[in-house]
Amino acid sequence: MTDVQAQLAEIRRGAEEILVESELLKKLSQGHPLRVKAGFDPTAPDLHLGHTVLLNKLRQFQELGHEAVFLIGDFTGMIGDPTGKNVTRKPLSREDVLENARTYEEQIYKVLDPAKTLVLFNSSWMNELNAADMVHLASRLTVARMLERDDFSKRYQSGQPISLHEFLYPLIQGYDSVAMRADVELGGTDQKFNLLMGRQLQEAHELEPQVIITMPILEGLDGVQKMSKSLGNYIGIADPANDMFGKLMSVSDQLMWRYLELLSFRSMEEINGWKRQVEEGLNPRDVKIRLAQEIVARFHGLGASKAALEDFIARFQKNTIPDDIPELRLKAIDEGYPIANLLKDAGLTESTSEAYRMLKQGAVRVDGERVEDRKTTIPAGESHVIQVGKRRFARIHVG
Repeated sequence: MTDVQAQLAEIRRGAEEILVESELLKKLSQGHPLRVKAGFDPTAPDLHLGHTVLLNKLRQFQELGHEAVFLIGDFTGMIGDPTGKNVTRKPLSREDVLENARTYEEQIYKVLDPAKTLVLFNSSWMNELNAADMVHLASRLTVARMLERDDFSKRYQSGQPISLHEFLYPLIQGYDSVAMRADVELGGTDQKFNLLMGRQLQEAHELEPQVIITMPILEGLDGVQKMSKSLGNYIGIADPANDMFGKLMSVSDQLMWRYLELLSFRSMEEINGWKRQVEEGLNPRDVKIRLAQEIVARFHGLGASKAALEDFIARFQKNTIPDDIPELRLKAIDEGYPIANLLKDAGLTESTSEAYRMLKQGAVRVDGERVEDRKTTIPAGESHVIQVGKRRFARIHVG
């Protein structure tokens, strides 16, 4: 296990908040491996790069010699996490949860070391609790405390319904930390209330409270909203190599640095060196290529990463995309943006009639791929490099 201060510096990387850092320092100084927990509800079959922000931090703890626990919330997944929701979330069926959990187990080892990862299911202890146990657990909380949560408070004040089972969610997530005797719990910034619940319940059970580390919510390809499959602005870790590479190359030059800090395994010293090089004239695209190669290699292997770069060069650089192209944000029409309207509204054509002509002539490309179907629609939440002819380009975010 490495020096305590060196560990702390690595743990701080990319973290939004450490509560309480002095407690973490004390735990690290004890010289034995800590049990570090990160929980994921299997609400969808595939993980995306936003999920790997937590996985990367869990991996850091592994490399520092600590025990990483990947908790699959198969029990809580059937409740549905109300965090950030303005309506009651529909619970998943047991069959859906188990199928999604199976795919999670297949995907996490693209980041985590299988030999050092403990996978647990919270149903293993929650199914052991009877009704009296649940009532006793619920007695640890007050309604006033629950309404301190921002999303609950807003829904209550606006008269929107809150189902009683939603109050159980943070309670059960907190109890997971009791059952696991977690030393550290990782979560997104939107999970802070639930993470603190774990500390509260551990203290109520006369256990040393866990340290909580909140990680930023990774923005999606649009650079605005959090990465989400439902918003279409995500990069799935199961995406084909070429698609993953192209999507990473489509992020803005500014967002690139955030992706490097939260997704790359490169040292911050090296990344800061790249920043200085860009300030001195290095094309940001060169740095973006390094990021895309690293991420694709992680999930598909070095050979696929090299092939994806070659494909990108063939499709993009041979089309001589300028170094500086305009970036535009367009509000989606319904759930998407018809391609002809998009070309006109972005100023890439003078009219939709011209747009249709350019499509028919094969002069329109989206991320280097020729588009000829006039019925093509760009979904809301996606970001693409659009080219018309040889000289008209724009990076367009559809919101």
